[in-house]
Amino acid sequence: MTNNYYSITNLSASQLSKLIKRKKISPVEVLSSHLKLIDKINPSINAIVKLGVSAAFKSAKVAESDIMKGKWLSPLHGIPIGIKDITETKGLTTTYGSSLYKTNIPKEDAEVVARLRKSGAIILCKTNTPEFAAGATTNNQLFGLTRNPWDTRFTPAGSSGGSAAAVASGMLPLAHGTDYGGSIRVPAAFCGLVGIRPTPGLIPNYPMPLPWDPGQVHGPLARTAEDAAMMLDAMVGESSFSPISMKPPWKSCQSYVMKMSSVKGVKIAYIADMAGIGFEEEMEKVCRKTVFDLKKEEAKVSEIKFDISYGRKAYLTMRAEWMVGQQLERINQIEKFGKNLANNVQTGLALTALQMAEAQKVRNEIWHKFRFLFEKFDFIITPCAPVSPFSADLGFISEINGKKLDTYIDWIANTYLITMVSLPAASVPAGKNSSGLPIGLQVIGRRFSEPELLGVCKIIQKISDIGRL
Repeated sequence: MTNNYYSITNLSASQLSKLIKRKKISPVEVLSSHLKLIDKINPSINAIVKLGVSAAFKSAKVAESDIMKGKWLSPLHGIPIGIKDITETKGLTTTYGSSLYKTNIPKEDAEVVARLRKSGAIILCKTNTPEFAAGATTNNQLFGLTRNPWDTRFTPAGSSGGSAAAVASGMLPLAHGTDYGGSIRVPAAFCGLVGIRPTPGLIPNYPMPLPWDPGQVHGPLARTAEDAAMMLDAMVGESSFSPISMKPPWKSCQSYVMKMSSVKGVKIAYIADMAGIGFEEEMEKVCRKTVFDLKKEEAKVSEIKFDISYGRKAYLTMRAEWMVGQQLERINQIEKFGKNLANNVQTGLALTALQMAEAQKVRNEIWHKFRFLFEKFDFIITPCAPVSPFSADLGFISEINGKKLDTYIDWIANTYLITMVSLPAASVPAGKNSSGLPIGLQVIGRRFSEPELLGVCKIIQKISDIGRL
């Protein structure tokens, strides 16, 4: 291998893993190369908000020594990764994007971080997020605005926008994110990545508040479906700390994805607008072409009408209740919250029990609609977002094709309606718009179908190759 750091940072995580295992490149070289690129690129993107350089080098040297002795832990061994700054990392500042925690250094790792360390991954940094992940773009009072590496005039979306921008730019091979309404999927779509929201319970949430909550989940952001599967394998599994945690019904997601080579006979339903909010024509045209190109791969693709727009109100009720639960221990400091977070919490505090019960009734109805749909189809595909990446100066989209949206998060309804029914879903690049910005598809599967779901993403990437920055 050359010592040119671009030649190293241009490699996928899977490619790096193979070279590290074969002792063709060392974890220290990989780490050094990514740090050089971070130094060059991060000032203009602002994706990485805290580096743990000395600890990362220490871990990389240990990994190098172990691998040279034949002690290879997993495909993540020696790979530097970033952790979204709402997830606790021992010894590394974790702010949750809030000024209340600007000097907070956790004494223990979140369970998911501990698992990644155990796999041999090098925890290098924290990535930017809106305050307590309460936003679909990435900005906060502590660290400011994160920009899209494809064009810094545009947003990478949120709330895992820092992780998405870091991976898309090559500063990290992989990064961790969390997803409640689309916070992994939409940034992946805007940055040309694969990001997956797994079935709730597969990845332990400890120490997040609301341990029985199926809403907010951890997941990977990666350049390829195989990379996402590789990281997912290290994150999943039962934990005594998490009451809804479970073992996956598959041995290795990565192995399945590596072997998958065809979607022949796979039944796919394409839905252009299930949320009733409309879409940009150019964006939808790109998505439609890519989905129907799967027919050339011998998939069975059908376009269907599927309207669950009435679920938007129910989701907003559930989200408002969730916001109160997430912030309960800080509720007496609400005046110190940023405006967006404070407004979300206030909305939750005004809810009634009847509103919450009605939301659950709607949730149940929509779940059964999907259950019936999955009796006919193997996968459902939609545009991940109804719009292409928009200006970084906008906090959200307020209208689509001249039609006003009801709330500031309605534009991510395609993703949050999937959250509501606890189905796994992944974002995968569909192509680019006329400005050269990525557009993403959302691929939705049955519960615990993550290997097959990412396998479909692998085939989609093959037919819609958008290249690299």
